[in-house]
Amino acid sequence: MPFQIVLNIIIAVMWMFLSETYNFSTFVVGYILGIFLLFVMRRFIKSPFYLNRVWKVNLLLLLFIRELIMSSIDIVKFVYKKDLDNRPGIFALPLEVKSDWEVTLLANLISLTPGTLSLAVSEDQETLYIHAMDIPDIESSISDIKDTFEKAIMEVTR
Repeated sequence: MPFQIVLNIIIAVMWMFLSETYNFSTFVVGYILGIFLLFVMRRFIKSPFYLNRVWKVNLLLLLFIRELIMSSIDIVKFVYKKDLDNRPGIFALPLEVKSDWEVTLLANLISLTPGTLSLAVSEDQETLYIHAMDIPDIESSISDIKDTFEKAIMEVTR
C-alpha cells in the first residue's frame, strides 16, 4: 500500500512537469490520473489496490461517528429519565482481533463512545473487559460490538 501511494504521488508530480503547470489543480489531475493508471495496472502489483483500504477506513470513521451520535442521544435520554432503572456492569468481550494495533483501536473506539469504557485486556489478548452504563442484555451488547466495531476493524486491517 505505501508503495502505491508513493507511486501515485510520483505520477502526479510527473504530470505537473509534463504539463508545465505547477499548481494544485494540475497535481490533483495528475493524482486522479495516477489512481486510474494504478487501477488499470493493479494485476502487476502484488498488494491489493490501496483505495479499497482507504474506502474501508472512511467507512470505519463514519461508523464511529454514527455510534457516537446514537450513544450520545441514549445517554441524554438516560440522564433526563425520571426513574433511574439502569443496570451498570462489567462484561467480557471475547476478541477476534489479534494484533496489538487492532486491540488498541477497538478499545479506544469503545472508550470514546459514551456509556462504555474499556477497562482491561486479558494477558493472552483473548478478552476485553468493558464497563457499560446500562446493560439490558450482555449477549446483545457483545454482538453489537462484534457486528460493528470489531468487524469494521478487521475489514480495515486485513
